[in-house]
Amino acid sequence: MTNILWFPDITMADLGQVGGKNASLGEMISQLTDAGLRVPGGFATTADAYRAFLAADGLADRIDAELARLDVSDVVALAAAGSRIRDWIDRQPLPRDLEDDIRSAFARLTASDPAAGAATWAVRSSATAEDLPDASFAGQQETYLNIAGADNVVAAVKAVFSSLYNDRAMVYRVEHGYAHHDVALSAGVQRMVRSDVGASGVMFTIDTESGFDQAVLITSAYGLGEAVVQGQVNPDEFAVYKPALRAGRPAILRREVGGKAVALRFGSGQGVGTSTSMTDVPDPDRRRFSITDDEVEELARYALTIEDHYGRPMDIEWARDGIDGLLYILQARPETVVSRTDRNVLDRFVLHERGRVLVEGRAIGQRIGAGPARVVTSPAEMDRVRVGDVLVADMTDPDWEPVMKRASAVVTNRGGRTCHAAIIARELGIPAVVGTGTATADLADGAEVTVSCAEGEEGYVYDGILDYAEEETHLDTLPEPPVQLMMNVGAPDQAFTLAQLPHQGVGLARLEFIVGHQIGIHPRALLERDALPEPLRAQITERISAYGSPRDYFVKRIAEGVGTIAAAFAPDPVIVRTSDFKTNEYAHLLGGDRYEPHEENPMLGWRGASRYITPSFAECFAMECEALRFVRDEMGLTNLKVMVPFVRTVAEAEAVTAALARNGLRRGRNGLEILMMCEIPSNALNAERFLDHFDGFSIGSNDMTQLVLGIDRDSELVAAGFDERDPAVLEILGLAIDACTRRGRYVGICGQGPSDHPDFADWLVGRGITSISLNPDSIVATWMRLAEHAKTPV
Repeated sequence: MTNILWFPDITMADLGQVGGKNASLGEMISQLTDAGLRVPGGFATTADAYRAFLAADGLADRIDAELARLDVSDVVALAAAGSRIRDWIDRQPLPRDLEDDIRSAFARLTASDPAAGAATWAVRSSATAEDLPDASFAGQQETYLNIAGADNVVAAVKAVFSSLYNDRAMVYRVEHGYAHHDVALSAGVQRMVRSDVGASGVMFTIDTESGFDQAVLITSAYGLGEAVVQGQVNPDEFAVYKPALRAGRPAILRREVGGKAVALRFGSGQGVGTSTSMTDVPDPDRRRFSITDDEVEELARYALTIEDHYGRPMDIEWARDGIDGLLYILQARPETVVSRTDRNVLDRFVLHERGRVLVEGRAIGQRIGAGPARVVTSPAEMDRVRVGDVLVADMTDPDWEPVMKRASAVVTNRGGRTCHAAIIARELGIPAVVGTGTATADLADGAEVTVSCAEGEEGYVYDGILDYAEEETHLDTLPEPPVQLMMNVGAPDQAFTLAQLPHQGVGLARLEFIVGHQIGIHPRALLERDALPEPLRAQITERISAYGSPRDYFVKRIAEGVGTIAAAFAPDPVIVRTSDFKTNEYAHLLGGDRYEPHEENPMLGWRGASRYITPSFAECFAMECEALRFVRDEMGLTNLKVMVPFVRTVAEAEAVTAALARNGLRRGRNGLEILMMCEIPSNALNAERFLDHFDGFSIGSNDMTQLVLGIDRDSELVAAGFDERDPAVLEILGLAIDACTRRGRYVGICGQGPSDHPDFADWLVGRGITSISLNPDSIVATWMRLAEHAKTPV
């Protein structure tokens, strides 16, 4: 019998002997080292060795007898049985040959290490049924970090063996049909990466919420990765676009600074129980990213190498050594939740009403759940949770899994989208809002709440039980629509999800939404930060501290938002409208009241093209253009088209297209199309001349109707007369559509009218509109109605 196998000799063919985790480590070391992957070496004990250990003195028979009478749904009995079994294992000595082989292998390992005196070791668990394609609960057994000395390594191996009978592991085996005696354990001994003074985290080669498979999602925090995996820290998050990465282009779509309040470091000892400790992270480090852009892209390239090798989406743990500065892969396993969903069936939750937001955090699961909040402060209180409760806790590591399946939703103070709590919630099909910071303090025990993870990357806990619905659409049965149906997309954090809806591109992406939500600072205040008074200057400095400069912050945040939308919908066209804030809206941005004039009627004031060509705003517009040019020309997302709003005159059209060209956005260059919002009567009445300067129109039916009829749509006194179907409005819209048709130019519409009025949509199709861009909540219904109408004989 073989007790020990070395990682360079292990492949996935050895899975039965060393479990999924250790088999994958060996596979990467033996097969991917030449591809540039760094994986720390070591050895693994075998399943045969584990079974021989349990066979001694009838231990296996005692365990089988104990488990035969156990009802794992009784959490009190479960805890008692698990404690007894683990105590039996702790008391049982390892077989002499196994202990000798571990000590001998460890001596060989340290002898071959040039820095053996300073090195410590990780002792990792790997069950023969863990991390398999049909098993997705990570972390069922224990891992011990920063272990040094043969005695401590032997003790850690013993503790790993004992952890096969953690409460969570026993429940998992029962619920997934694994007989306890069929599951064995392998302990992997692997050199520690010094991420205690570096950084670490988790990567997925697929978006774990939407199933979007063209991005690598990376989380990162200071210190050892267990803090990220267990949900003890809110990490930084990054998204990297695979096609750009493969093409050698800049590829980062998203950067989000996490709280990173604590870090798991090496502890005072080097044995089980003393080898790690949690420390606070200084405030300046919390506000910075824990890894650089270059490291983000290097990690993403490693992820692609691993995904290409395994041929499926992967869940990967990584670490950056703070001593040598290098990046290492610590483990890789198949992603087994979102990648196994039926991509032809769209299951969507829709919240029909809103309430008071009690707490918010990172959304997990794209679902909605409701029920009484059950605030639980420790696993000892888990028996308080009843079926349908909303479980509220500081964090929920895998020990909580036996009770999480009772909950309608989970809310935690700590954790990110790649922590164990998030993975378990996805597997159970329940929504989770993690990293709220204050849920256990702000949610009253027993209070009825609604947990919504169906509104983008932010998850919300609302007061009360709100009305919501679950909608299912079979995408493979959708008929062909009679016109191009596009989508209006505001929030980049919803782009990956919205791209799963049926669509033919994005007809309107609003840049002002990105400025308002991802930047929040007036662009002139950024450009003039150093001249601003305190405390405004300090407020801006704190917000932008993760970026190189105020300009870098603005340009990168715009590029991130626009790039995310363009990547999510590629290769379909994405029309981005340059910022269309009015003066009162710009004034609400941080520092905005210093720069914005008061206007009696901002709707008809300094907005759109007239703002861009004003000297005092020219450099602000230049930053927008720089970001858009970067997304198209550097990232390679040439499906991006640029649209200019509120162009009053042909002279403004000439001036604004010249300004775009000066800032690197010239019509026709690299295939760039520049469109114009057709939303002022002069645009339609003088359509031919405007089309001399633009590649087409997108009709803004809201502003156009307001201006044709002279109605303030926000005034309750006259709003009843607002109707896009008024003959005068249709006459004006017909002029614009006909002009584009004659010139062979694009003409679309991106207002709400076609969603609200089916007969208006029919009129547009009949008149020859190129595309209709709809809000996401109406695209499926409108798609079906127009397709059915087109089949109806006239």
